[in-house]
Order: sequence, then structure tokens, then C-alpha cells
Amino acid sequence: MSACPAIAVAPVVSLTVAADYAPMVKTIHVKACQDGKCHEAELELRPGSVAVPQSCSPEPSSACSAVSSPDGTLYGALSMGTLTASPITAEVTGSDATGGILPVRTLDFKPKSAKPWGEQCQTVITASLLLDAHGLRQS
Repeated sequence: MSACPAIAVAPVVSLTVAADYAPMVKTIHVKACQDGKCHEAELELRPGSVAVPQSCSPEPSSACSAVSSPDGTLYGALSMGTLTASPITAEVTGSDATGGILPVRTLDFKPKSAKPWGEQCQTVITASLLLDAHGLRQS
């Protein structure tokens, strides 16, 4: 039997603003309700990135590495206090780069549950959303 890692996943609803929509976004406000409790806040948006693999040395025991590279997205997270597998109703509002109002986007979705370290270990629950010019969807 393998040991389970002592890793806790933050109880958040994360939001990624797609790269092609990010230049139009100035602020994002998220309200998320689950199990009769609502949380809301203006998100602190940070630049998103992807891992870019670096070359590996030819030695068999060597490790490979990667560097982080900006990908044009923005991301932020809303703390939920606790996150369960129950459905969430999310509403995203905000302002655009010219000071106008972004369209109100809403989504009812169920967080994803997984057991990445095996059936004997804790269930990881994640709630991730993607906002683009077409709307809001689960990612």
C-alpha cells in the first residue's frame, strides 16, 4: 500500500480569462453559491502561464526541467471556505478595459471530484471556470 500525500487543495472557485478575451477585461467580480452559502469578491487577476519543457541532460539519473512562460490568460480565485461536491451557481460580472460593463455571465455546475493518488487516498474537489467572449463554462 502506498502512502497518501499530505496535500490539501484550496477550497476555491478558480476563474481563467481566455487569452483572446483578457485584453478586454479590467475587473472581474465573482459570486458563487453552494449548499446555501454565498461568497463573492472582486478577484485579484494575475497573468497566467504554461510550463515550457527545457532540454534534459543525457545522463540516465538526471532530471528534466521546465520554465514558466506567460500565455496571455488571466486568472483569479474566490475562496469558498469549504468546497463540497454539491452544485455551484456562479455569476461573473466586471468592467472592460474602456470602463464599460462586461455582460453578466452565470453558470450552474458541479465541481469535479478525483482521486489522483489512488482510491485509498482523499478525494480532491476542484471548481474551475473559463470566461471568454462567448460566455462562462466549466474547465
